[in-house]
Amino acid sequence: MGKIPAPGRLYAFNGLDAVASGLYLGLMLFAAFAGALLAPLLQSLRATQAAASYAVNLAFYASVGIFAFLAARRVLSRDTRILATRPWFTLAMVPASVVAMLVFTAILVTASGQARASENQLGIQSLIENVPAWLIVPLLVVVGPFVEEYIFRHLLIGKLSGRLNTWVCCAISVVLFAGIHVFRNEGLSTQAMVPYLGMGAVLVAVYVWTGKNLMFSFLVHAGKNLLAVLLIYALPPQFFGA
Repeated sequence: MGKIPAPGRLYAFNGLDAVASGLYLGLMLFAAFAGALLAPLLQSLRATQAAASYAVNLAFYASVGIFAFLAARRVLSRDTRILATRPWFTLAMVPASVVAMLVFTAILVTASGQARASENQLGIQSLIENVPAWLIVPLLVVVGPFVEEYIFRHLLIGKLSGRLNTWVCCAISVVLFAGIHVFRNEGLSTQAMVPYLGMGAVLVAVYVWTGKNLMFSFLVHAGKNLLAVLLIYALPPQFFGA
């Protein structure tokens, strides 16, 4: 087994981090403010709305994901080995964390009195309903959660906490994670952000609780998304008011 690099080296920003985060931010801003420029190209390909949305999201997350994986590969290797030393903990706590996320988010939404699906949630639901599972799972359960955990937990907490207070980094992570999911369609609407604030808070909590274990927070995020995908495929469209 190879020697694990010192923590200081694992959490130092590097060139690949700059490329991955810059690509993520640049593509997000392009999608938000100039995404309509892609419409003529997609129309020329005679793509359906669902196919076009899937293709754009896959290209976005896959391009960022390649650089994110290369940048975080040593951390991923270390964190996987740590979880492998206590498999029963991982098998028990990942689903428990998903349940805790669902419960906490439900309480937060109920307490805020703002129980309304965001445009992002409705878009994902529509995508799942119109794209086969074998295409959806790699995007929404593997690549998407990995990229978001890399950006919002590994970079904004794991690495940024070397320069800022950890709890400040945690707050930044939660707010930016929620904001990035809604600003494109709804601005920074508090009503739309509430569910993502709950989800982000739990992901931050499990990341910090496990000693900044990127693999664990990824598994929790992936587990939550997998559950959502399974429910949408399993339940009839009438259940969602379609």
